Amino acid sequence: MNRKRHLNRACTFRFRRFARKAYSAFSSMHRVVNIGVVAGCMLTFAHATQTAAQPAAAPDALPTDSLREETLEEVTVTASHLETPLSQTSKIVTVITRAQIEQAPVRSIQDLLVYAANVDVIQRGGHGVQSDISIRGGSADQTAVLLNGVNFSNPHTGHYSFDLPINLSDIERIEIVHGPSALIYGSSAFSGGINIITKQKVETPLYLAAEAGMHALRGGEVRGALEAGPTTSSLSVGHRASDGYIAGSDYAIWNAFWQTRVRFSGDNRLDIQAGYESKNYGANTFYTALYPNQYERTSSWAGSVKGAFGGALKVVPILYWNRHYDQFDLIKDTDRGRNFHRGDTYGANLIFQYTWCGGTTSLGGELRREEIISSKLGTPMATPNGHYTRSDARTIVSATAEHTWTWQRWAASAGVMMQRNTLLDGVRFYPSAGLAYRPTDDLKLNATWSRSTRMPTFTDLYYTTETHTANVGLKPERSESVDLGVTFTRPAVSLRLTGYLMWGRDVIDWVRDSGTAKWASWNFTEIDKQGVEVGATFRPGAIWPSMRGTVLNVDYARMNQTADSHGLESRYSLNYLRDKVTVGLQHPIFRGLTASWHFRAQKRMGSYRRYVDKKDMGLEPYPAFSTLDLKLNYAVRKFDFHLDLNNMFNVTYYDIGNVPQAGFWLMGGVAFKL
Repeated sequence: MNRKRHLNRACTFRFRRFARKAYSAFSSMHRVVNIGVVAGCMLTFAHATQTAAQPAAAPDALPTDSLREETLEEVTVTASHLETPLSQTSKIVTVITRAQIEQAPVRSIQDLLVYAANVDVIQRGGHGVQSDISIRGGSADQTAVLLNGVNFSNPHTGHYSFDLPINLSDIERIEIVHGPSALIYGSSAFSGGINIITKQKVETPLYLAAEAGMHALRGGEVRGALEAGPTTSSLSVGHRASDGYIAGSDYAIWNAFWQTRVRFSGDNRLDIQAGYESKNYGANTFYTALYPNQYERTSSWAGSVKGAFGGALKVVPILYWNRHYDQFDLIKDTDRGRNFHRGDTYGANLIFQYTWCGGTTSLGGELRREEIISSKLGTPMATPNGHYTRSDARTIVSATAEHTWTWQRWAASAGVMMQRNTLLDGVRFYPSAGLAYRPTDDLKLNATWSRSTRMPTFTDLYYTTETHTANVGLKPERSESVDLGVTFTRPAVSLRLTGYLMWGRDVIDWVRDSGTAKWASWNFTEIDKQGVEVGATFRPGAIWPSMRGTVLNVDYARMNQTADSHGLESRYSLNYLRDKVTVGLQHPIFRGLTASWHFRAQKRMGSYRRYVDKKDMGLEPYPAFSTLDLKLNYAVRKFDFHLDLNNMFNVTYYDIGNVPQAGFWLMGGVAFKL
């Protein structure tokens, strides 16, 4: 008995402090090392043993040269599937920290992701109205979206995947995983996943913010947090609205988000979250230029309960539910082309993880149900329910098994997801493997291989209108990818380079012949991609103390794609982002005054059919463009004043054909933190 206890204690060493020290001693222990406090900038590199994390293009306000430390929840250096879903693999992951979010001149998560070089943000309406978010040339349907590790991806359509009831003041960080990630996030992570992590600590008991700007922009947020014994709770309510920068671009958005964490003995805890969002917005030419006066009204409810219990053997149960309503008017406030949808996604996860001297082994299972009732999507209902006359549903059962092994400077992981879908015959397998090696404390090499899949959305299967014809015979998409990466990190500079190959089969898109007016959902036989992502972060304050607080980030992503298009016009897949450059510079000006600059340049391939006064002017390629944004922030006592200048040079550009984006937009505001 005593000998067994001694062996168990030898598997784990615990440190309470970590600040710019060589940590090669950790590897020599051949053990799992737990860290209680890490430098704030280490959020980006917290899983250095296995996860090649990159800083986003937005500059980090907590550079290593400041030696500032931030208390975090205890994390495991060798990675834990329970603490962060990315940490047991060698996947490349970009982390956007809270400091970066606060410095960016943005109103929403979608606006923020524009500054990540490896993310394609196709905005129909800015400030979080509606955006298609994709990774590595995928579509919005191919990107998994999670809130605190709970998958809230929308099976109706990826257009609504970011209809999440959350305010910017709630967010602690955002994790972006690159490439197919079925083992981590499930089958919806065909080309990658985005996990939004909210604040859990009461650092600011009360937060108040208000802002105003051009085009009758107005908005505000209030957030309160309270800690009572073992329980921490927070509630936030936010509103933003504008009359729009062109006709039919007005919007009004409300968000409310509540979360509670109950801590038990040890590291045991229970997390509860719930929220509501309402959006009403003009959808000028969002889906077709023939009808510029489109309008949408959406609302969503989301909630989950997630636990984490145990020590060496951890158990994580999750229950979740999400309901999304949508009313679409082809012509605002008329019955023509009007349709109604209500989607429900709910399920349960159960994860077991055992950490022992031979590594970390995890087993998991998920039961997920996706349902829709609609006036347009699905098969006829036996008993119609108000506006809803059609419906469809499917059940997905998944099981995962994974093992992670570490030895000295090596880390390896391998696993598989097994999935059964009621719409398909048999069981499908989606394996993944990763290898990481750290030859020195500053240098990290990693390689990964993975497979993934995605079921067609209900829109892909059933959306037949005056301008679209759906295909109920669509096959699931399949993807496979290989990544090779290297990162080099020193106090004054961080360098990162990743190359990848990705093979897509039966990729779903909306296509049409040049001589036809209707789009049809269709499976591309093959779409293959080759890409590179390179970036650097400079912190001159590590060398010259007078430049403390100055951080420069430069990132570039390049992708080439080949596809058997058969001469068809593509709505999504062939209009991929070939080049994207982002530059972020944050620097102090005088005392509490700081500036944050954000430059973006990009080139999209493909073309769109241009319309002028509803007249078809033929196909037109997407032009390259660049924009520059600036945020000035002045902090004094408990107040923060900011002035945002978006698209400073009033550049005309399009993310999607015939939907012009906003020109120069000036806005400002004030925030109070108690």
